Amino acid sequence: MFPLRDENPTFHTSIATMAIIAANALVWIFVQGLGSEPRLIQSVCSLGLIPAELLRTLPPGTAIPIAERYYCVIEADPNWWTLLTSMFLHGSWGHIIGNMWFLWVFGDNVEDVMGPIRFTVFYLLCGLAAAAAQILSNPYSPVPMVGASGAIGGVMGAYAILYPWHRVETLVFFGFFARVIYLPAITMLGYWFLLQVLGTLWSFGPATGGVAFWAHIGGFLAGIGLVRFFLSPERVRCCRRRRRLAAWVPD
Repeated sequence: MFPLRDENPTFHTSIATMAIIAANALVWIFVQGLGSEPRLIQSVCSLGLIPAELLRTLPPGTAIPIAERYYCVIEADPNWWTLLTSMFLHGSWGHIIGNMWFLWVFGDNVEDVMGPIRFTVFYLLCGLAAAAAQILSNPYSPVPMVGASGAIGGVMGAYAILYPWHRVETLVFFGFFARVIYLPAITMLGYWFLLQVLGTLWSFGPATGGVAFWAHIGGFLAGIGLVRFFLSPERVRCCRRRRRLAAWVPD
């Protein structure tokens, strides 16, 4: 399933959502060279999150093949800033476009009931929770983790709690065929979360890269757990008057 848009209007300008998308785009252009080598590899090695480096579970100087003729080298001192910088890096055009599209579809409505500052803090905390989940799942992994999908998973978790029954226009693939259908947000996002859980069944093997399923799960659950602490009472009252929020959301 791929979300195209949601039938859920916003009543405030999505300043933080647009700023986060712009920040990711600028990093992709000026730091990662639009995915060109060697800048893409250099950015992933120096700014990506490497669990084994952070926790010192591999000796310094260990070389990890990251692409043909390219290696990341474990450094002696853990680079804790990569917990943050890794959220703004991506591995390919498809990676960044897919992530930013999901953020655009679901982020504006979550920001609508939080406000830009609360939403930004919420987003970053979900990203940190996602990183922690991925690290705990495999503390010996030498593979750099990059991408905004953990933080965006938190936004999706918050959306599922806030607007479970709002319809999402979704492109559904049936083999070689595709069809657009309308689904409640809880169905579309629940299906996405189920895929992440199933993905963990084959993520315990040797660290060879791929999808950070545990980061997605950690971010999604963090979003569910944190959302109530970041709601703006004034914005909630505004939005409740003009559209339907979940019953649990306080006035």
